Formats: sequence, C-alpha cells, structure tokens
Amino acid sequence: MDERLISSSMREDEAKTEYSLRPRALAEYIGQYAVKDHMRIYIDAALKRGEPLDHALFYGPPGLGKTTLAGIVANEMGVSLRVTSGPAITHAGDLAALLTNLAPGDVLFIDEIHRLSATVEEVLYPAMEDFALDIIIGKGPSARSIRLDLPKFTLIGATTRMGLLTSPLRDRFGIKEALTMYDADSLKEIIIRSSRILNIAITDEGAVEIGSRARGTPRVANRLLRRVRDYAEVRMDGSIDLAAAREGLDMLGVDELGLDEIDRKMLEVMIVKFGGRAVGLDTIAAATGEDATTIEDVYEPYLLRLGFIARTPRGRIVMPAGYAHLGYPAEIQQLKLEVDE
Repeated sequence: MDERLISSSMREDEAKTEYSLRPRALAEYIGQYAVKDHMRIYIDAALKRGEPLDHALFYGPPGLGKTTLAGIVANEMGVSLRVTSGPAITHAGDLAALLTNLAPGDVLFIDEIHRLSATVEEVLYPAMEDFALDIIIGKGPSARSIRLDLPKFTLIGATTRMGLLTSPLRDRFGIKEALTMYDADSLKEIIIRSSRILNIAITDEGAVEIGSRARGTPRVANRLLRRVRDYAEVRMDGSIDLAAAREGLDMLGVDELGLDEIDRKMLEVMIVKFGGRAVGLDTIAAATGEDATTIEDVYEPYLLRLGFIARTPRGRIVMPAGYAHLGYPAEIQQLKLEVDE
C-alpha cells in the first residue's frame, strides 16, 4: 500500500480517537455537577413534553467543556447538532442559510457568540422568539418584507466573555449556565478516562500530578496527557507514573502550579521591567509579544485565581504570592500603596 495512504489513514484514525475523548452523554460528563443536574432536569422535562429544549447559554473560561456539553445536549435529545462560530457568520444571509437548513428539534451551536455582528443579531431575535425569519426583498421603495417560518430548534450559545453579550441577546436565552474551573479530583477522573480511551498506562499518582498542573481545565489536562505520553514512550518504559509525569511536565516547562513560560514571562515583565508598578493590559501584551485578548482570556484568569496578580484602576499588579513563586522578595509595602491608590 502507498505510504501516503497509510499516513493519511493513521491521521484519520488519530483524529477519530481524539474526538472520542469527548463524552457523549451526561452520565459520562465528569465535573460541573450543578450544571449537569440542571441540564438533566431541563432535558428530561423537554423530552417528556415532546418539545425542543429551550435556548441555552454556556459561559466560562476556555477549555471547560462548553462545546462538549452542546454535543451531549443534542445526543440526549436525539437530534442533530449543527456547529458554527460567531466570527464565521459574517452576514445575515449566512445565518439565514443555517436556520433554513435545520430540521425540527435540531440544535444549532454558536461558539464565541459574543462576536456576532449587530446585523446578524437582529436576524437572530425573531428566529429565537417566534421561530421565524424576516427577509427583505428588493431595494428602495419597492422593497418588501417576507416572513419565513422556521422549524422549532434549540440555539446553544457559548462565550468566554459574558459581559460582551448585548442585553437583548442575553435575555432571550431561557437557560444560562456558568462553567467553572475543575477541582483536582475531577481532573484526575478525566485523565484516567482519557488514558483508557488512548490506551495509555498511567498510575493514580501520575494522573494526580498531571491534573494538578492542568490549570483546572480539562482541555489542558488532555493536552498534557498526550505530551507526557510521548515523553514516557521515548524516554521511559511507556507507562506514566509519578516520575514520568514530573519529568515530562518539567520538559514542557509547566511548573508545579501549572504556570508555563508565558505566565512566568508576564510576571517577570511586571516585576523586573516595571518594578512592580501597575501595568496596563496593552503594555503587558507589547512587552511579552502576546495578544492582549489572549492574555485577558487565557492567562490572566488563572493568575488571578492563584492570587498572583490583581486588577487595580491603574492596571495590573503582581501580588506577594507572585513574587514568592518566582523567588523575588515581595515589595509588600509598595503593593499596598498601589492597591490603595
């Protein structure tokens, strides 16, 4: 057989395996117990009435399972899932094409829904409330409006920035659920489940070590698991025990609290270059070479959660715990003055 065909087949098999890491039912979904309980009730009630699920909004930091939960909802309801994202819907016609191709009861999932344009949002309002689509035909005085009936469907939106959603759009969701960071026990369960699917030999200690450095995020945990697997296969005997997990994670530059090179670079820049003074987000982005939005959405929430940085009216400052983690003497008095100001 042609080597290119073998390589292509291997890539397809790997993609299928990676996709299979996502649970397909609420019973398989680990963590987010309050959200699971709520969704179980809402889904069972909708099925009992023979109606589509009410429109739902999932929000929280990236990598916590919003897309996975949307897939589970569609699977539990026994309907198809259509997936798109806010930036992909550039015109009202794009949204109209998606809506008119839905079957009764289908789930339309829009990731990063806060990035929908105002024009597209206006089309979405009657679709969500009245299951109808208003289309303007023609231009000028001869223009006329036609209303098309849509099948009853469920819109699931996901966002990492709840505050950027407009109030009219946010209020049209009957279900709003916040996904929070995972605890160590849940991450350990996720890692052990993923290792079984990927056929990786791992000890409880190895799973705990990876989970403790995964920033409370399943997506990060699964990524670290795959990279530690590579290290264990090449440098160790192939199984992931405590030693293999520590060595593999150290090789990746992920420390015992889950901070990576960019996290430490941010703290270093704020402490060394700016002397612990308050620093604006754009200044941090320019000094580190990272995108400001990425810093705000991906790196900053975890540093805030650890108490390593704080937001003040004048900008971000490093807290004593951040100084201590990097081995710098904490300028506590200076920090107090900055916070008071």
